[in-house]
Amino acid sequence: MKIYILIFCAFLSTGAFAQGIQTGKEDMLQKTNGEILKGKILRVTDNDITFVYAGETAEYVIKKIDVSKIVHSSGRVEDFAGNSTVQIRQKEPVSMVASPSEHHNRIAILPFTFLMDNQQGAEEIGIKAQQDTYAFLSQHSSGYKIIDPRTTNAALIQAGVTREKMIGFSMKNLADILGTEYIIEGTISQAKGYMTSSTIGRSSATIKDDGGKIKETGIGSSTSDSAQQYDVTVTLQIYMDNNVSIYNNSHKAFWPTTDGSYIAPLEYVLKRCPLYTK
Repeated sequence: MKIYILIFCAFLSTGAFAQGIQTGKEDMLQKTNGEILKGKILRVTDNDITFVYAGETAEYVIKKIDVSKIVHSSGRVEDFAGNSTVQIRQKEPVSMVASPSEHHNRIAILPFTFLMDNQQGAEEIGIKAQQDTYAFLSQHSSGYKIIDPRTTNAALIQAGVTREKMIGFSMKNLADILGTEYIIEGTISQAKGYMTSSTIGRSSATIKDDGGKIKETGIGSSTSDSAQQYDVTVTLQIYMDNNVSIYNNSHKAFWPTTDGSYIAPLEYVLKRCPLYTK
């Protein structure tokens, strides 16, 4: 009799557990490092698992060797803990410092490229634009984690990613170095426009004597001022950690300026990017 009672209780416990999973309507993926991911598993291949976080649409590919168990929303459990298959990954040009799941909703901003009349300009202006972009998005990117420029630049330098070598790294390489899902890259282009000039303070006077003859003629001092006008264009690209470009926009300032300010066109393109929130 006691044996039947124990079997009955075990049956109820198992049924309740399965029912609890079903009501959640989410798949659960447990990684070998103990991390638990909840969402929807789209497909499972011999080497990879394609996964979508709950409430999102972006697909993430996770190596099967990094997964210990899957609990499907139906209650079915797949246990990979006993999988002894050793996967040899090809040597990559950069070190992986974060897994794709740890990249989630993290943004890095690269130092901008600054061009003056299509020639490489001062590196300091590109870093200043990077900082201005960080300051603006920090106020308008709810739900995202933006890496501060100092941390970004330090990680790039330590990985050997200089401005001269940047072209040799893909956006996936940079995302792996920085541990981010999104990479923002920008260019500021200044071009000399027309010169403006003005003359002020000029005056003249003629003084005559009682007989109507000219006694004295004087011309007051005058000053002239000229200023160089600049046309400014800002170009912005945003990439994901799978090398996919999700945004590319360019905007030229409506009016030329004498100081070459890029703030107005920069904010214009940032307000229209998919990472911006009011």
